[in-house]
Amino acid sequence: MSKIQGLLAGVVALSMALAPGLAEARAGSSSSMGSRGSMTYSAPPATNTAPYSASPMQRSMTPQSAPNYSSPGYGSPAYQGAPRSGFMSGLMGGLIGAGIGGMLFGHGFMGGGMGGFGFIGFLLQMALLYFAVRWVFRLIMGGRRPAMAGGPNIFARGGMPGPGPMPGGGGGGGPPPIAISPGDYQQFEQLLQGIQAAWSAHDLNGLQAMATPEMVSYFADQLSEQVSRGVRNSVTDVRLVSGDLSQAWTEQGRDYATVAMKFSMIDATRDGSGRVVDGSASEHVTATEIWTFVRSRGGHWILSAIQQTR
Repeated sequence: MSKIQGLLAGVVALSMALAPGLAEARAGSSSSMGSRGSMTYSAPPATNTAPYSASPMQRSMTPQSAPNYSSPGYGSPAYQGAPRSGFMSGLMGGLIGAGIGGMLFGHGFMGGGMGGFGFIGFLLQMALLYFAVRWVFRLIMGGRRPAMAGGPNIFARGGMPGPGPMPGGGGGGGPPPIAISPGDYQQFEQLLQGIQAAWSAHDLNGLQAMATPEMVSYFADQLSEQVSRGVRNSVTDVRLVSGDLSQAWTEQGRDYATVAMKFSMIDATRDGSGRVVDGSASEHVTATEIWTFVRSRGGHWILSAIQQTR
């Protein structure tokens, strides 16, 4: 029994060490939601700010039958949140095959090293194997990142690119790319700060001026949940650390721009008495998200989607 208790404690400790931190309550509540036109279910190209793939949309009003111009796309079975690797697939298959073979011959999953623990030991070994393979995969991908769309820190002071078409806006028969100007990047940064401020103030009218009706409906749901729980989240002192363009294109009379942004903020959630129950009222935290903006021809940009990075 003591061995099983020790093993369970190890599983819990491993899960706590490798699991993501507490869910941030900023605008969007750390979820992926909204619409990107025909690109809604296609993975945005990687950038220097967000070198790994974005999470697929969890909530969207765009039908999944929308045209898919990018491959691999979120709607396709091949998409698994990261580029496929034949080497990694072979490694995973070989390790799991060897483990199952060992079990069939009575030597435990990994040659009997932890076979005495039974099924719980098997689960722990599977968890360790998963995280080990994931770490190796990230190590390999870190050494050969995919071609980036845009450059580093193009929101940073004086680092914005000049006008001209940016890579990743379209291709392979997809919608045509468009040029993004320094003034557009300034709007993106202002929207980042303005939306967080309106979110903190529970100002739905303010959000309606900066986001699509779809995004405002999601924000309203999340704010209502806060009210129901008797808490209130505030996001203050928002500072853009870096940002770069993933893709920009036009379709059906609208322009779209998907931008990776890394920003810092003070993110604190308080209860009815003003006591901080999540986050910190004094320490900055950093987040990297992929925001998509849309505008009518000649109009102003508004937010149409937020996606989390992996």
